[in-house]
Amino acid sequence: MSETHNSETRAAALTHFIGGQRVEGTSDRFGDVFNPATGAVTSRVPLASVTEVDAAVAAAHAAFHAWSETAPIKRARVMFKFKELLDRHHDELAEIITREHGKVFTDAYGEVMRGIEIVEFACGIPNLLKTDFTDQIGGGIDNWNLRQPLGVVAGITPFNFPMMVPCWMFPIAIATGNTFVLKPSERDPSASIRLAELLREAGLPDGVFNVVHGDKTAVDALLAHRDVEALSFVGSTPIAEYIYAEGTKHGKRVQALGGAKNHLVVMPDADLDQAVDALMGSAYGSAGERCMAISVAVAVGHIADELIERLVPRVKSLVIKNGMERDAEMGPLVTAAHRAKVEGYIDAGAKCGAKLVVDGRGHKVDGHENGFFLGGTLFDDVSTDSTIYKEEIFGPVLCVVRVPDFASAVELINRHEFANGVSCYTSDGGVARAFSRQIKVGMVGINVPIPVPMAWHSFGGWKRSLFGDHHAYGEEGVRFYTRYKSVMQRWPDSIAKGAEFTMPVAK
Repeated sequence: MSETHNSETRAAALTHFIGGQRVEGTSDRFGDVFNPATGAVTSRVPLASVTEVDAAVAAAHAAFHAWSETAPIKRARVMFKFKELLDRHHDELAEIITREHGKVFTDAYGEVMRGIEIVEFACGIPNLLKTDFTDQIGGGIDNWNLRQPLGVVAGITPFNFPMMVPCWMFPIAIATGNTFVLKPSERDPSASIRLAELLREAGLPDGVFNVVHGDKTAVDALLAHRDVEALSFVGSTPIAEYIYAEGTKHGKRVQALGGAKNHLVVMPDADLDQAVDALMGSAYGSAGERCMAISVAVAVGHIADELIERLVPRVKSLVIKNGMERDAEMGPLVTAAHRAKVEGYIDAGAKCGAKLVVDGRGHKVDGHENGFFLGGTLFDDVSTDSTIYKEEIFGPVLCVVRVPDFASAVELINRHEFANGVSCYTSDGGVARAFSRQIKVGMVGINVPIPVPMAWHSFGGWKRSLFGDHHAYGEEGVRFYTRYKSVMQRWPDSIAKGAEFTMPVAK
């Protein structure tokens, strides 16, 4: 992301969204936002100063008391209206995503739908905030518990899902009575501003939801701000670890979802047609720029040769073009810099001894020669010591690792530092049951390539794919964005006379 000054480009400048209105950036620092399919700069995004972050937090802090005291049913009604508006603007939001991220329109449409599902879940907040009550625990005392909002909370989100991942956070945070500051990715920031406008149209009070763009300066300001009670993050493991350490050091509640290296095990008894379809969609969908992308196929026993034989023509025939074209199967990568990074991994894989079966470097799309395109890439005989196996590539690169048996596949996956998602393709119920129980990964699919939980469940990995105790959205999200409080109560006419010097117990 390059930085420019106002006079150096004619591209339109985007804005922050603070206190219910668009606010122009004042920091004199901007980043370029590209259309990845053409390579053209389409807009400039302001990179916030500490002062601008302070203004967003101040707006959220000022709005918190009134919003937290608003009845949950009234907060739910705002979410219902917001959901209605998202349905109405579904295509528009998908187009915004495709033009700045590059993923194909149908995939962007599905991303918007996943975001809407979280909003639908948040509409049930009156029921989700119901708690427990125990009558007469003893001595005329009743005991119950509450879940109360934290205050100002912040979300720091990645470029790969500019609609869905923010929706993992703010609908539940807002519905539970918090106010929110979103710091979206500076690579594709426009969707976040549109969401802010739709929330305002839905009747959300000014200051409850704010958007501030930026880089590390903005992130560090949120981490250190005394009025920010909690932070949610999705991104790479090094940044997730940094945010978790810095946030908790400042006394904040933090959930930080990190990187992934998702495996898909193909057993010898698997339906190979289904397995190949699954690998194509999960490895090359969204150009591999998904935290739940399958980047390693674990071929068990004799199935490996036939698996490679079937994958090669499919990878070579991927329909790669501008994501706005409805027949596109894969679009460009998000930036030229990210494409260069992925190409560097391909270079490293070819040098380390893995078989480069299909090489996607140098792929060009007619009429879009300046776009950030990369063809599908396939490696065979990948060593577990290689960089392309150990590190998250985040591009359209699939590595095939060969193992002799099921036990070796499980051991291989359980040794990896990342433990976000995993899948197993098999026709054997016993193998499926053993796999789901033995595998040390947070989200497991059996004959399902991308096991992303639905809105009423929760999303999160294990090991170095998650820092913190809470997974995202669902009931875990309600717990993360609220504090548990226990209340014990009795009235004067039931109080025994005299001081009590022992621990109270039921009588």
